[in-house]
Amino acid sequence: MAYCYIIHSKTLDRYYYGSTELKPTERLELHLRKYYGNKKFTAKAIDWELVCTIKCESVYQARRIEAFIKKMKSKKYTASLVSNSEEVDWLVKNV
Repeated sequence: MAYCYIIHSKTLDRYYYGSTELKPTERLELHLRKYYGNKKFTAKAIDWELVCTIKCESVYQARRIEAFIKKMKSKKYTASLVSNSEEVDWLVKNV
């Protein structure tokens, strides 16, 4: 089991996309504790919150979905994923 996840910072008004084999809540805690270092993007804010979790069959699928979302380069698309489970279902089936 793996996950693609989206976290959002209100302070930065930015999204961060990732993939993990950990539970997304555990991964969020690592970002909040700056586990990955003070120079990483998520270290710029302390108010990250998990806004979308996509359950995947494999790490490979999670990374493909993450890459697809990043290629869209669109806050509007990301917001539609966060609010529309049908968009998420489409991603899992087609990416």
